[in-house]
Amino acid sequence: MGFPIGASQHGESHRSTGPDCDVLDIYPLSCYYFGSTDAVPWKNETVADRTLRMKANYDSRGMRNCVAGVMLVELFKHPHLLLLQIRNSIFKLPGGRLRPGESDVDCLKRKLSSKLSVGEGSCAEWEVRECLGTWWRPDFESLLYPFLPLNAKSPKECTKVFLVKLPESRRFIVPKNTRLIAAPLCQIHNNAKTYGPVISGVPQLLSKFSFNIVEP
Repeated sequence: MGFPIGASQHGESHRSTGPDCDVLDIYPLSCYYFGSTDAVPWKNETVADRTLRMKANYDSRGMRNCVAGVMLVELFKHPHLLLLQIRNSIFKLPGGRLRPGESDVDCLKRKLSSKLSVGEGSCAEWEVRECLGTWWRPDFESLLYPFLPLNAKSPKECTKVFLVKLPESRRFIVPKNTRLIAAPLCQIHNNAKTYGPVISGVPQLLSKFSFNIVEP
């Protein structure tokens, strides 16, 4: 299920490039500080309750527009994806819903600060890079798809996944009832049963990159 944030080993610095690959620098997990703050309450709702809430929000606001961030670290000489784990069973990329008139990048910076760096600093400290992919929810009951089906005339949700480049070091602060874990890409790949369709598709979205593990 991934590794809880804590002590880690350093990987060797290396660079592996292909003719059509972009190089992405990633740093060892041990470069980062992880702490916690007061717990936040979670919604206790059934699937039916969630569907009703989505319908009500759609009627009042229209299609739900969301963003999510992909952040990588090195652990055991392998790239790992940072994920939020809720109730020991739900995995999420950090992110959330756009406010009216808010840009994708501004929303993602705001959400990263509110979810991963509670009380720690400005939204401007996050380096949001390119959009890796876009996912669609054709109706209220369906899962997210990496394409918009032809028969979906009025999609209910659009989620854009962005690469977020981490600096050499930073502090992560999350609520006590949320875990921040590092999951290896090889474990996530095509594992929709555990991680859901979006997270399990991230390794494929990252296939254009060559990872350069930087030893501080």
